[in-house]
Amino acid sequence: MTITQSRTVWHLSAAGLAAIGVSFGFARYGFGLFLPELRATFGLDVATVGLIGSGTYAGYLAALTLVGLLSARIGPRPMIIAAGVCATAGLALVSVADSTPVLVAGLVLAGTSSGWAWAPYSDVVRVMVEPDRQERVLAIVPNGTAFGTMIAGVLALAVPWRPAWVLFAAAALAVTLYNAWLLRRLPRPEHVATQRIRPTAAAVPLFVSAFSYGVVGSVYWTFAVDLIADDTAGPLFWTLIGVAGLGGLLTARALTVLGLRRTHTLMFGAMAFAVAVLGLAPGALPAIGLSALLYGPAFMAVASVLTVWSYRVFPERPAAAFSAVVFCLGLGTIAGPATLGAFAAGYGLPAAFLLTAGLAAATIAARPATVRP
Repeated sequence: MTITQSRTVWHLSAAGLAAIGVSFGFARYGFGLFLPELRATFGLDVATVGLIGSGTYAGYLAALTLVGLLSARIGPRPMIIAAGVCATAGLALVSVADSTPVLVAGLVLAGTSSGWAWAPYSDVVRVMVEPDRQERVLAIVPNGTAFGTMIAGVLALAVPWRPAWVLFAAAALAVTLYNAWLLRRLPRPEHVATQRIRPTAAAVPLFVSAFSYGVVGSVYWTFAVDLIADDTAGPLFWTLIGVAGLGGLLTARALTVLGLRRTHTLMFGAMAFAVAVLGLAPGALPAIGLSALLYGPAFMAVASVLTVWSYRVFPERPAAAFSAVVFCLGLGTIAGPATLGAFAAGYGLPAAFLLTAGLAAATIAARPATVRP
């Protein structure tokens, strides 16, 4: 690889990490981090929080649907820019919200950004990166969530929630401009691809895993800080998730050494344990720390596993195929907060977390059918 090609890979990885960090770490998961303050400001009960969480994921799902329809027609750059615009506008709206409807509007708009941003990067990588480096970059980009989560946690310790969301919006604008500049010469699609992806037996466990990942992740990100119920421990917990999540950058190496099947089993098992230990002892600092240390890298790694797994099952149409995968993930994110929020209203958040952990553990049965390095 030449120096120019190496720089392209470095810039693209940085831009992808930043875009995912803003879209997920700030726009999607910031709601859960600041949930205690938002509940106090707007008088939200746990069932309402679950409905709001599902509403933000519904916007995410709508964006994913459009990505699947438009990726072959207009290319990835407009959608990545749309992600940045939605994140910037939504985050800014939340920062000035003076009523629950305005808050929800901002959260839903910001939540769409992650739907716009993630899948199109599969096409960007296919076009801009040499084949022997593509899976490595695809495994790196989703780990932007770890960086975003870590930064958000630090901000939550340093400033009140409204100034923090102003800073989120400013960061989203900067990242949007950077991606627009970097991808300015990305070629438009030469033709409109009319073929649709054809799901095969090999894709079924992929879609099941994506749905379960959506349920587990949305419940954890929405309710974990509220479950801890400690103004200081929450932001520290969030920051620790982000720092630990940087271990997800080693997923490409894990896939090489262990393969998809073993990596899938290990990471869903770690997620199940992380969710269960928080449900069993939400007020114990050792349990909080252990949960964060396990959940951070496992959650980031599963995102990379799904990205690479999708690319291997559907190599000809990576963005459209991955949109289908993330669509299943999106269905899980909609079902998770509303369903488990209603369950928690009757049986408590700890019980809801134990039920969620059981789902994560059961998903190990949906691992890839064959071991492939």
